[in-house]
Amino acid sequence: MLHCFRVPLAILFLALSITSSHALRKYRHPKIKSSVYLSPKFVLDQGSVVDKYYYNIDFPRGHIAIKGFNAEVVDEAGHPVPLHETYLHHWVLARYYQRLNATNPEHDDHKHNQPDHILVRNSGICQNNSVGQYYGLGSETRGTNTDVPDPFGIEVGNPADIPAGYEEGWFLNVHAIDTRGVEDKLGCTECRCDLYNVSKDEYDRPLRPDYIGGLRCCYDHTQCRLREVSEGAKRNLYMRYTVKWIDWDEFIVPVKIYILDVTDTWKQLDNSTGQSSEHECHVEYDVESCSASGMADNRCTDSKRTSLVLPTGGYIVYGVAHQHSGGIGSALYGEDGRVLCSSIPTYGQGKEAGNEAGYIVGMSTCYPQPGSVKVNVGETLILESNYSSAQRHTGVMGLFYILVADQLPKPRLSLRVPIAKKVNKV
Repeated sequence: MLHCFRVPLAILFLALSITSSHALRKYRHPKIKSSVYLSPKFVLDQGSVVDKYYYNIDFPRGHIAIKGFNAEVVDEAGHPVPLHETYLHHWVLARYYQRLNATNPEHDDHKHNQPDHILVRNSGICQNNSVGQYYGLGSETRGTNTDVPDPFGIEVGNPADIPAGYEEGWFLNVHAIDTRGVEDKLGCTECRCDLYNVSKDEYDRPLRPDYIGGLRCCYDHTQCRLREVSEGAKRNLYMRYTVKWIDWDEFIVPVKIYILDVTDTWKQLDNSTGQSSEHECHVEYDVESCSASGMADNRCTDSKRTSLVLPTGGYIVYGVAHQHSGGIGSALYGEDGRVLCSSIPTYGQGKEAGNEAGYIVGMSTCYPQPGSVKVNVGETLILESNYSSAQRHTGVMGLFYILVADQLPKPRLSLRVPIAKKVNKV
């Protein structure tokens, strides 16, 4: 009788072992796919600006987990273009749902949900259509790691999430400034209004008297002041972007995207509204020079801080900051002062693309051991952005991008333990 009992139990144990081993192999060795695409062509001349929105771009389809995304400016021959020629202010990748057979939205429709197009924002706390993208970088793009660590992934393309009658689409925003032959390269890249000779923004609204530089002065088709003009300087350029992904399966742990902004001014709301807080992210700000106080030297630092609370808690599995020239680092702190993640810029030292002197060519990233960096529910976080204030900077940014998992991956072999114990007892 005892032998009869042990035989089927042994068969069951063997079957579970084979199944668990198969699952473990699948868990440990996901097949990462990668594709390289080109954006539509854009044309730049000396001192000119493009700020384009390309809808329905080429992108992997189906229910997938995004594992990485990056981009760079290239010429018609596919050669990377250095920042001292074409400054990449930023690129942004965003997701939306489009009604079947609908036409692509116009340039300014990205700021409003239209009946035919629904913007699918990240999980971040900024509101009023601010920083809702899935990815976004600037001059640092070539030297910044965007890979999502295993076994985590950004889930997209789930048919259960797409409204009936719609399909998923992606758009790419490219904001680039040609600085060949300009009078002041730094001033042009920081969008100083006097260099662009503008007094109104792209929607024909007058600028505030105290607005001296930023996105409102370097919009599409504006022109930065030239030192000299050369004939035949126009050229065709492209964004070359690389997507990494894997097919979705049960072993992938989904992550939420949060993009935090140091300019976020928020207030607590009455819970009866169904919304706990209201956030206004200004995205950019100015850094004043410390020379007026007679303290100007390389140790002058402008430190900007804000406190914020995530909608839910979770585990940080990735983090990186976005800063402009003059940035010296950013950090995210927990309520008790512990460092959750810090990100430091790398400045180039040469002329070749990816190592341009004076430009931020990379940002350090955080890849904490899963489970080691937890944000508690309701915990107040502190975001800090530091810039050198040895000289004035306009239109700088202090964004922080984190990926947060609600749960940790489960051990794949946990089913074996209780069965083995029961066998030993018999």
